[in-house]
Amino acid sequence: MLGVTTVQDLLFVLPTRYEDRTRVQPIGSLLAGHRAVVEGEVQLTEVVFRRRRQMLCRIADGSGFLTLRFFYFSAAQQEGLARGTRIRCFGEVRRGPLGLEMVHPEYRRIFDDRAPLEDSLTPVYPATEGVSQGRLRMLINLALRELDTAGVRDWLPTSIIAPLGLPPLRDALRYVHKPPVDAALDELEAGKHPAQRRLAFEELLTHQTVMRRLRESTRTDPAWSLDDRDGLESRFIAALPYSLTNAQQRALDEVDADLARERPMVRLVQGDVGCGKTVVAAAAAARAVGSGRQAALMAPTELLAEQHQRNLDAWFRPLGVTVALVSGSQPARTRRSALEAVAAGEVQIVVGTHALFQEGMQFRDLALVIVDEQHRFGVQQRLRLAEKGQASGRHPHQLIMTATPIPRTLAMTAYADLDVSVIDALPPGRTPVKTVVAAETRRDEVVARIDAACREGSQAYWVCPLIEESEELQCQAAEETAAVLAEALPHLVVRLVHGRQKPREKEATMMAFKAGKIDLLVATTVIEVGVDVPNATLMVIENAERMGLAQLHQLRGRVGRGSRESGCVLLYRAPLGPLARARLNAIRESNDGFEIARRDLELRGPGELLGTRQTGLARMRVADLIRDADLLPRVQEAAEILLASHRDRIAPLTQRWIGTDERYGRIG
Repeated sequence: MLGVTTVQDLLFVLPTRYEDRTRVQPIGSLLAGHRAVVEGEVQLTEVVFRRRRQMLCRIADGSGFLTLRFFYFSAAQQEGLARGTRIRCFGEVRRGPLGLEMVHPEYRRIFDDRAPLEDSLTPVYPATEGVSQGRLRMLINLALRELDTAGVRDWLPTSIIAPLGLPPLRDALRYVHKPPVDAALDELEAGKHPAQRRLAFEELLTHQTVMRRLRESTRTDPAWSLDDRDGLESRFIAALPYSLTNAQQRALDEVDADLARERPMVRLVQGDVGCGKTVVAAAAAARAVGSGRQAALMAPTELLAEQHQRNLDAWFRPLGVTVALVSGSQPARTRRSALEAVAAGEVQIVVGTHALFQEGMQFRDLALVIVDEQHRFGVQQRLRLAEKGQASGRHPHQLIMTATPIPRTLAMTAYADLDVSVIDALPPGRTPVKTVVAAETRRDEVVARIDAACREGSQAYWVCPLIEESEELQCQAAEETAAVLAEALPHLVVRLVHGRQKPREKEATMMAFKAGKIDLLVATTVIEVGVDVPNATLMVIENAERMGLAQLHQLRGRVGRGSRESGCVLLYRAPLGPLARARLNAIRESNDGFEIARRDLELRGPGELLGTRQTGLARMRVADLIRDADLLPRVQEAAEILLASHRDRIAPLTQRWIGTDERYGRIG
C-alpha cells in the first residue's frame, strides 16, 4: 500500500530509480543486462508451447533482430503484433535460446516516424498491487500540474534551508519526478542530486523531531526516585567474584544518576558481545529492589529469558531477593502462580519474553523495565511494557540493552528518543577469537580440528544457518548435520538444539552443554544471543556467506568467554559473490563490534543493522543514513530550531513523511 489519500501524498511517492527512454538504440548495439528503447518492424509473431504457453514476437531494424517473449497475452495483443507492424518497446535485454530478447517489454505501435520520445528521464516508483507504473506516472504527472495549488507547503523556515544551498521544495519535487533529458543519471541513481538531498534532509529532520518529541513525552512523566535505602546495589556488587571494569562503572554511574531523579530514565546501554551489560542491568535492578520496588527484564527469546533468570537467581538468592520467570510456554498452573506472586509483590525481579506486557500481567509497583536486545522490539512494545508500571500513577524507568553496537552517526538518529551509554571495553582475561574463513571442501579438516579441541577438554559449537527462511528446513538441516557429525566423531557426545524443540528439551540440552556433559553442540541460530559457556572454545558456522555481519559477530561471541584461546571457522560454499566476500573478510579482520557495525552499515544499510521494526528508519523513502551522513549534524541543529521556535510545523511534516504510525502514538 502506498498510503495515498491526497494530491500531496501522490507527490511524495518518490522514484526508486530512473530509466533513460529519451533515445532509440539500434538493435545491433544492444548488450545483455542493459535496459533500452528500440524500434523495429514485426517479422513474425507466433504462439509456442515450451514447458508453458508463450507468445514470441521477432522484430528487426536493419541492424539486427530481437525476440520479445510474453507469458501472459491476449488474442487482441497477438493480432496487434501482426507482421509488418512497427513498434517501439522498452525493457531489459537478456540472452535467450534464440539470441537477445526482452521478456514482457513495455511497447506501443508506431504509425509515424516522427513519433515523439520521452522528454525527460522516466521515473520508476515503488511497486504496489493493482497500480501499474504507467498509471502511477500518469497520476503523478497530473498532480505535478496542480503542484502550486495542491497545498504542498514548504514547512522548513528559510533560516534552516538557506545555509544548505538546496532548492525550494516544489522545485525539488518537479525535478525528482521529471528529471530533464540532460540530467546526470549517475548522480540521480546515487541519490546525490541537490533536489534529492533537499527531500532527504526534510525526511531525516522529520524523523529526528518525531523521536525527540517521543523523548520529551516520556521525560515529563513522574517516576520513582530510587534511593536504594537498603544498600542492595552495593551489596550486590561486593558479592560479585570480580570487579566492574571502568567502562561498566561509568555506565552504571550514568544509570544511577538517572534512577535518582523523579522523571523516567530512558537509557540505552550498548556494547560489544561479552562486555558485561547484564551485570550493569542487574545492579540497576538491585537499586530498584533496594528502594522497595519491582524490576522486570524482557528478553527476545525464551532461551535467553531462561538464562537471564538463572543468572539473576544465582546472584540475588543469597541476598534474599526472589527472581521469577514468566513465559508463554510455561504450564498454565506455573504461570498463574507466578502472575499471582508478581501482582502481590512477592516477586521482586521478573524475567520473561514479550509475555510480560500481555493482558493479565500485573505488577504491584514496577519501577524499572530492562529490555535486552532492543533491536528485536519496536518502540511501541517497549512503551507497552512501561505502561504496566503506571497503576501507581508513576512511570517506570527504562534501561535498554543491545549487543549490536551502533556507529555514532546512526545512533544519534535512530536512538534520538534515548540517552546512550557505551561500554567500550571487555572484561580482563578475554582473548580475541581467531577467525578463519574456509571453503566447505575443507570440511574434513574442520571436523578433525573439533576432534582435537574436544580431546584437550574444550567444547565446540556447529551452527547451521537459516535455509530459505524456513524454520522447518533449518531444523531438518541441523538434524542431518548432527547425525553426520555424530557418525564421524563416535567417541564424542554430540547433541542438537533448535527452535522447534520443546522449551524444556532445549533448556536441558543447554544446561548439559554448560555443565560439560556435551562435547559438540549442533545448533540453529537459536543460540545467537546470550548463551554463556566459558569452556566452549571453537565455533563452526556453516554457509556463513548467507549471514549478515552483525549475526556472524553475535554467534562468534559465544566462544572466547573464558581465558583459553578460542577460534571461529566460517565455512562457505563457492562461488562467493562480492558482498558475501566483503562480509567474510570484515569478520575475519576484526573482533571489534563497533568496527564490524560500521562495516555492516556500509554493506547492508540501517534496516538490516537495526531490524525492520526498530524506528521506521528502514523504510525511509529517499534518505539514506550512509549516503546522507554529512547532513546529520545540520539535521540535529534544525531539529533544535523547529522544537524551539516552530513546533506548529512538526505535525504537518510528520503527516507528510510518516503518516499516522502507531509507533508514535504517544506524541501529542
